[in-house]
Amino acid sequence: MSELYKRIEDLCKENHINITTMCKDSGASRASLTDLKMGRKQSLSSDTLNKIAKYFSVSVDYLLGNVSDPFFQLNNDAILKDINSYPETEKAPTDSGERKDVLDEVDIAFYGEYKELTEEDRATIRDMVSVMRKRRASEK
Repeated sequence: MSELYKRIEDLCKENHINITTMCKDSGASRASLTDLKMGRKQSLSSDTLNKIAKYFSVSVDYLLGNVSDPFFQLNNDAILKDINSYPETEKAPTDSGERKDVLDEVDIAFYGEYKELTEEDRATIRDMVSVMRKRRASEK
Protein backbone atom coordinates (compact mmCIF):
# COMPACT_ATOMS: atom_id res chain seq x y z
CA MET A 1 0.00 0.00 0.00
CA SER A 2 1.38 3.41 -0.95
CA GLU A 3 2.08 6.21 1.51
CA LEU A 4 -0.36 8.38 -0.44
CA TYR A 5 -3.15 5.85 0.02
CA LYS A 6 -2.27 5.47 3.71
CA ARG A 7 -2.46 9.22 4.22
CA ILE A 8 -5.86 9.41 2.50
CA GLU A 9 -7.09 6.43 4.49
CA ASP A 10 -5.93 8.08 7.73
CA LEU A 11 -7.80 11.28 6.82
CA CYS A 12 -10.92 9.23 6.22
CA LYS A 13 -10.56 7.52 9.60
CA GLU A 14 -10.00 10.86 11.35
CA ASN A 15 -13.20 12.15 9.74
CA HIS A 16 -15.16 8.96 10.48
CA ILE A 17 -15.92 8.15 6.85
CA ASN A 18 -14.85 5.39 4.52
CA ILE A 19 -12.95 5.74 1.26
CA THR A 20 -16.06 5.05 -0.83
CA THR A 21 -18.02 7.85 0.85
CA MET A 22 -15.10 10.26 0.45
CA CYS A 23 -14.82 9.40 -3.26
CA LYS A 24 -18.55 9.83 -3.81
CA ASP A 25 -18.68 13.14 -1.93
CA SER A 26 -15.49 14.59 -3.43
CA GLY A 27 -15.96 13.35 -6.98
CA ALA A 28 -12.70 11.38 -6.86
CA SER A 29 -12.57 8.09 -8.75
CA ARG A 30 -12.98 5.10 -6.44
CA ALA A 31 -11.25 2.93 -9.06
CA SER A 32 -8.16 5.16 -8.91
CA LEU A 33 -7.99 4.77 -5.14
CA THR A 34 -8.36 1.01 -5.43
CA ASP A 35 -5.56 0.92 -8.02
CA LEU A 36 -3.41 3.00 -5.69
CA LYS A 37 -4.13 0.68 -2.76
CA MET A 38 -3.36 -2.43 -4.79
CA GLY A 39 -0.14 -0.97 -6.19
CA ARG A 40 -1.37 -0.82 -9.78
CA LYS A 41 -0.90 2.96 -9.62
CA GLN A 42 1.90 4.89 -7.96
CA SER A 43 0.06 8.21 -7.77
CA LEU A 44 -3.18 9.98 -8.61
CA SER A 45 -3.95 12.58 -11.24
CA SER A 46 -3.65 16.22 -10.22
CA ASP A 47 -7.41 16.54 -10.63
CA THR A 48 -8.07 13.68 -8.21
CA LEU A 49 -5.47 14.97 -5.74
CA ASN A 50 -7.06 18.42 -5.84
CA LYS A 51 -10.53 16.99 -5.23
CA ILE A 52 -9.36 14.99 -2.23
CA ALA A 53 -7.29 17.86 -0.80
CA LYS A 54 -10.22 20.23 -1.16
CA TYR A 55 -12.57 17.70 0.42
CA PHE A 56 -10.38 17.39 3.53
CA SER A 57 -9.24 21.05 3.45
CA VAL A 58 -5.58 20.03 3.31
CA SER A 59 -2.85 20.84 0.83
CA VAL A 60 -1.90 18.53 -2.03
CA ASP A 61 1.64 18.68 -0.67
CA TYR A 62 0.34 17.15 2.55
CA LEU A 63 -1.37 14.32 0.66
CA LEU A 64 1.83 13.64 -1.24
CA GLY A 65 3.88 13.59 1.96
CA ASN A 66 5.96 16.63 0.98
CA VAL A 67 5.01 18.46 4.18
CA SER A 68 3.88 17.24 7.57
CA ASP A 69 1.51 20.13 8.24
CA PRO A 70 -1.85 19.45 6.55
CA PHE A 71 -2.53 23.17 6.29
CA PHE A 72 0.92 24.13 5.00
CA GLN A 73 0.82 27.17 2.75
CA LEU A 74 3.76 29.06 1.36
CA ASN A 75 3.48 32.72 2.12
CA ASN A 76 4.01 35.22 -0.67
CA ASP A 77 7.52 36.08 0.51
CA ALA A 78 8.55 32.41 0.42
CA ILE A 79 7.04 31.99 -3.03
CA LEU A 80 8.80 35.09 -4.33
CA LYS A 81 12.11 33.95 -2.82
CA ASP A 82 11.72 30.58 -4.56
CA ILE A 83 10.80 32.18 -7.87
CA ASN A 84 13.68 34.64 -7.67
CA SER A 85 16.05 31.73 -7.27
CA TYR A 86 15.29 30.71 -10.87
CA PRO A 87 18.38 31.58 -12.91
CA GLU A 88 16.35 33.20 -15.68
CA THR A 89 14.45 35.62 -13.41
CA GLU A 90 15.47 39.09 -14.44
CA LYS A 91 15.58 42.33 -12.53
CA ALA A 92 14.10 45.49 -14.00
CA PRO A 93 14.60 49.11 -13.02
CA THR A 94 11.74 50.71 -11.11
CA ASP A 95 10.67 54.33 -11.55
CA SER A 96 13.12 55.25 -8.78
CA GLY A 97 15.96 53.55 -10.66
CA GLU A 98 16.47 50.69 -8.22
CA ARG A 99 16.39 47.12 -9.49
CA LYS A 100 13.20 45.22 -8.73
CA ASP A 101 11.95 41.74 -9.46
CA VAL A 102 10.17 41.90 -12.78
CA LEU A 103 7.24 39.66 -11.99
CA ASP A 104 6.71 39.78 -8.21
CA GLU A 105 2.88 39.58 -8.00
CA VAL A 106 2.61 37.84 -11.36
CA ASP A 107 5.07 35.16 -10.29
CA ILE A 108 3.00 34.56 -7.21
CA ALA A 109 -0.20 34.34 -9.25
CA PHE A 110 1.39 31.86 -11.65
CA TYR A 111 3.36 29.98 -9.00
CA GLY A 112 3.63 26.34 -9.98
CA GLU A 113 2.72 26.88 -13.61
CA TYR A 114 5.52 29.45 -13.97
CA LYS A 115 8.22 26.80 -13.59
CA GLU A 116 6.69 24.92 -16.52
CA LEU A 117 6.55 27.89 -18.90
CA THR A 118 9.14 28.25 -21.63
CA GLU A 119 11.56 31.14 -21.42
CA GLU A 120 9.77 32.69 -24.41
CA ASP A 121 6.44 32.54 -22.52
CA ARG A 122 8.08 34.08 -19.46
CA ALA A 123 9.53 36.88 -21.58
CA THR A 124 6.08 37.56 -23.04
CA ILE A 125 4.56 37.77 -19.58
CA ARG A 126 7.36 40.08 -18.40
CA ASP A 127 6.74 42.34 -21.40
CA MET A 128 3.01 42.40 -20.74
CA VAL A 129 3.53 43.27 -17.09
CA SER A 130 5.98 46.01 -18.00
CA VAL A 131 3.52 47.57 -20.46
CA MET A 132 0.70 47.40 -17.92
CA ARG A 133 2.82 49.00 -15.21
CA LYS A 134 3.93 51.81 -17.53
CA ARG A 135 0.32 52.45 -18.54
CA ARG A 136 -0.77 52.48 -14.88
CA ALA A 137 2.05 54.88 -13.99
CA SER A 138 1.15 57.26 -16.83
CA GLU A 139 -2.50 57.33 -15.69
CA LYS A 140 -1.51 58.67 -12.25
